[in-house]
Amino acid sequence: HRKGAVDSAEGATVIAGSRASLSYLVLPQGDQEICTGSLTHGAGRKWRRSDCKGRLRSRYRPEELIYTELGSRVICEDKELLYEEAPQAYKNIEVVVKDLQDADLIQIVATFRPVITYKVRKGEP
Repeated sequence: HRKGAVDSAEGATVIAGSRASLSYLVLPQGDQEICTGSLTHGAGRKWRRSDCKGRLRSRYRPEELIYTELGSRVICEDKELLYEEAPQAYKNIEVVVKDLQDADLIQIVATFRPVITYKVRKGEP
């Protein structure tokens, strides 16, 4: 079972950033046995969802969270979800990717900049 990871034997994979950072298309390389044949599928959270609103509400109004530093637009009618999924809640994807490069586990093929992010809670249309 790979929680938060992908099988590196499957070839090219995307390592997703947050809605305000790049995502990376990478090819696994090097000795994949040292990472048990797994690569991260994203930056990973640094804060629990339940902590985000408390940490961010005093610093940002919901309207300030619908545009990102990259100029992309977030479409989300759920104000709580805007805070839960805020870019600040995630680790720095550049550090995550650099660590994988430094360990000779990936080769970057391309980067992707988000243009539009559409957020809904699971089970919503």
